[in-house]
Amino acid sequence: MDDAKTRTRRQVIEVAAGILEREGAQAVSTRSVAAAAGIRAASLYQLFGDKDGLLAALASHAFERYLSEKHTLVPTDDPVGDLRRGWDIHVDFGLRHPAFYLLMFGTDRPGRRPPAADEAHGLLLKFLDRAAAAGRLRVPPALAAHLCLAAVTGVTLSLIGAPAQDRDPEISARMRDTLIGSLTTDPPPPSAAGPGLASRALALDAALTAVDRDTLPMRSTETALLRDWLHQLAR
Repeated sequence: MDDAKTRTRRQVIEVAAGILEREGAQAVSTRSVAAAAGIRAASLYQLFGDKDGLLAALASHAFERYLSEKHTLVPTDDPVGDLRRGWDIHVDFGLRHPAFYLLMFGTDRPGRRPPAADEAHGLLLKFLDRAAAAGRLRVPPALAAHLCLAAVTGVTLSLIGAPAQDRDPEISARMRDTLIGSLTTDPPPPSAAGPGLASRALALDAALTAVDRDTLPMRSTETALLRDWLHQLAR
C-alpha cells in the first residue's frame, strides 16, 4: 500500500473511531464514515472491502490503543501486584472507551482476532511467567491467562452494561482479588524453606520457556516430556 493510501486509510480509521465513540457501532456505516472523511464510498470499499472489513480495522485500532496503555505498566519486583495493576488498567480502559471495548471483546468474531489481540495476550503471559518464575503461581501460565481474561472481560462488560451511577468499583476489586488469590501463592516469609512443589515445578517450567531452546542439552521431545511432567506436578 503506497503512502497516500496509508494516510487515507489512517484518516478513515480515525474518523470512524470518532463516530464509534460518540454514537456507537450502529452509527458506523460505510456511507456515514465516507461522508465524514470526505471521500467517496467507492474509495472506502477499495480500502476496507466492506463494513465488516472497516469494523475489523477498528478493532485492531482499539487493541493498539489498549496496548499503548498496557505498555505503561512497568514491571516491579512484585509480579502478583503487577497482575492486579494490569487488571485495573484493563477495566479502566473499558469504562473510558465502552464502544471500543464492546467491539474488541463483546462482538463474536471467531477466527478473526487482530494481531494486536495476540500481542495483548502475550503481554499478559509475560507477567504470568514472571509470577511463575518467582514461585508464586499455582497453575500453568497459559491456563491462568485464560482464566484472567475470561474474568476481567466479564467484569468489564458487566460494568459497561450498568448505568454509570450503579457501577460499584468494589465488584471489580473483589473479583480481581478473588481470582488472582486463587491463582497465586503468598510470598514465603524470609525464614521459610521456600515455595512448595507445585510452585517450584511452575517456576522451572517458566525458566525453560525463557531459555533459548538451542542452548538446552535436551532434544525437543525430551523438553516437551519434561514440561508435561512439570505440569503434572503443578496440579
